[in-house]
Amino acid sequence: MIPLLQPVLRHGLLGLTRLLVGARASWEGDAPPAGAADVPRIYFANHTSHLDTLAVMAALPADLRARTHPVAALDYWGGSALRRGVAVGCLNALLVDRTGKATADVMDAMTAVLERGESLILFPEGTRGDGTVAPFKSGLYHLSQRVPAAELMPVFIENLHRVMPKGMPLPVPLICTMRFGAPLEPVESEGKAAFLERAHKALVSLSPSKSQSSSHSTSQSSGQGTVQ
Repeated sequence: MIPLLQPVLRHGLLGLTRLLVGARASWEGDAPPAGAADVPRIYFANHTSHLDTLAVMAALPADLRARTHPVAALDYWGGSALRRGVAVGCLNALLVDRTGKATADVMDAMTAVLERGESLILFPEGTRGDGTVAPFKSGLYHLSQRVPAAELMPVFIENLHRVMPKGMPLPVPLICTMRFGAPLEPVESEGKAAFLERAHKALVSLSPSKSQSSSHSTSQSSGQGTVQ
């Protein structure tokens, strides 16, 4: 792909994504303040569609997006010159081998990005799901141990599994929202299993159904207190 065309294609892809699915950002935690682009972050999100990466990138503010690298599967995005050009040339993606043959190299590459003060978009389920959030793979934990200065920010992608699920060749226009949660607080001496469970809960808690359920429960609780 001609390098001069990459910014034009990037702008076009992000604009088309916003046109098709909205890709609206909702900051459930505090939005990063101005000048916060230098802080390395791991945006970890649920994975339901080939459009997930584009949607999260489109929702990020321009200064954060410029320093963010989606982690993408080499077997898919490296499958043709066009896909590789879009992923690497337009979206600054880091292509990784999912076969498990080069785990150390993958971790080293992701660590190097974070140590430069840049950010990653990671899908810790490891593969696309059907709208439910599957258990996380351990990569998120190991990265948090290697680069403890990185902020771990959950991002719940709402509705995108209905736009382009597995087996769907073309997207169906629907409004989708990227719900950015508060960064996970570090917990001293926390083990891998406990960390992954806490990170999973933080992501799931951003889903609209969980939010409504929590709000309903709170309302019921408050009501009983008032009556008593």
